[in-house]
Amino acid sequence: MKSRIVMSMLAGVTLLTGSLSGAAPARSADVPAEFGTDWHDPVTAAPPVAKPPGKSCQVTVAEAQFRDFTPYKGTYTPPDGCGERWSKVVLRMDGKVKGRQFDRLGHLQVGGVEIFRTSTPEPSPDGIEWTVEKDVTRYSDTFRRDQDVEMLIGNVVDDTYTGIIDVKVTLTFYAGRPAMNSTRLAMNSTQPAMTTARSAATPDRVLTLRDGTVTTPRNSERIVAEVYATGSGGGCEEFWYLAAPDPAPYSCKAGDGPYREVQIEVDGRLAGIAAPFPHVWTGGWSNPFLWYVTPGPRAFDVKPIEYDLTPFAGLLNDGRPHRVEVSVVGVPQGQSGWSAPVNVLVWQDAKSVHVTGRLTEHKIGDLANSSTYTPGSEHRVDTEGGHRLAVGGYVDTSHGRVTTTVRRSLTNTSAHRWTDGENLDALDAVWKDDQSVTVDGRGPVRTTRTQRTYTMDGSITIGADDRLRTVLTLGDRVTVGTTRGGRRIAWSWLDDTVEGDASWTLNVPRDQRHAVGTTSERYRLYGSEGCYDRFLSSVQGVLTEDRRGC
Repeated sequence: MKSRIVMSMLAGVTLLTGSLSGAAPARSADVPAEFGTDWHDPVTAAPPVAKPPGKSCQVTVAEAQFRDFTPYKGTYTPPDGCGERWSKVVLRMDGKVKGRQFDRLGHLQVGGVEIFRTSTPEPSPDGIEWTVEKDVTRYSDTFRRDQDVEMLIGNVVDDTYTGIIDVKVTLTFYAGRPAMNSTRLAMNSTQPAMTTARSAATPDRVLTLRDGTVTTPRNSERIVAEVYATGSGGGCEEFWYLAAPDPAPYSCKAGDGPYREVQIEVDGRLAGIAAPFPHVWTGGWSNPFLWYVTPGPRAFDVKPIEYDLTPFAGLLNDGRPHRVEVSVVGVPQGQSGWSAPVNVLVWQDAKSVHVTGRLTEHKIGDLANSSTYTPGSEHRVDTEGGHRLAVGGYVDTSHGRVTTTVRRSLTNTSAHRWTDGENLDALDAVWKDDQSVTVDGRGPVRTTRTQRTYTMDGSITIGADDRLRTVLTLGDRVTVGTTRGGRRIAWSWLDDTVEGDASWTLNVPRDQRHAVGTTSERYRLYGSEGCYDRFLSSVQGVLTEDRRGC
């Protein structure tokens, strides 16, 4: 593919929280005039995983060097000495790489369950190290038994691309029972501490698909599917948000334009819709110099899409296998490029052998998808898309009838501009994904509304002197509010924004690129239980500011 935006090559996924280098931000006098052969280790402004006090046990899950597409295969054994119930389980990956290498995608599966997905940073000639942490308590059911382990960060090592990716992954188990609270923040703290607990108890079972089907326990009273959906593989679907309809003279084509929607079906019936997150990996937008120190939102923290399938529990609880399929709307027929593994999380009614129920509401709105191409000295594609889905159903449990209603609404607008030869390539796009889940039963009616907004506003320009410049702002915003009996009981607001401006000279040896770049990230999380606020800035690969507070 010839688009200059597509200069990153990916092959698989993982997750990162913060730099452990401990280096203080540099003074302006210490910032070089341009990038050299080394830079600050990767760092994000996102809060690290908070660890509970008390006894803990650690297990090494994988330790490998990735130089090709051979997966690491090993075995996992539960920890000895911390019981079979844990207040928290924390995954940690330590990575290092040096030389020259593209960004790569990687995944980690335990017992066939995908627990971890990420992309990697691009290294300096002198080498970098980074650390990733993730709360994986929700997979506790998987961790209670011996399991096969598979990890892959697909890589290519040759005379040009010399970086071997060296990683070690551990799980740390904290004894005790999982916390039942929702989100606890460090109240007015200047320290980067936050605990993210589950909005409900840890699921009783974690299931994977077998030949595209799942068989849930007959006493399931809540069912959630999670899908780690990423457009990847080095082709056009890695940059799906830039795809142009067939009449447009652009290097990435899709007949219906850039609108994408991740759908999940149960037995051929649409059960959930979602907007995919527009990931920008660390070689994206033709400019790795933007991302050497600070990656884009979720680049090292690939979060799964969640679909509440509880309205279908009455159908799924018959003890038979049911087909579960994930598809991506808008991908040209026969074209690959999306990975979408599925985990199914189940909460069971311990006092019932068989939970019965029925699907009572299933309303699918018309799918709107319009991409209009306007030719000119500056070509332009304007896109508007959207979809609505409402599903509802009840289950008769040992504690009475519980009705769950899920409503989801998606919208996408974008304006894509480029010139002949794509020496100018620009996009301004917004994705909205609004969902409400209402649960009626076991007390007052409870409704949780989640409003997600993803934004991308950037341009690449290439001058007559082959000087390439990328200016880009990425936004990841989520608002969550919960009411019970019509009264608000909890709320949170997240805004993770990354801004960058970097330039370098094309078609010259690496030491003649004269690359310069400034990137900043502000991660703000406010809510009914506190706040967290951190700002990072780097110039020419040097961390110049690390400000924390509320």
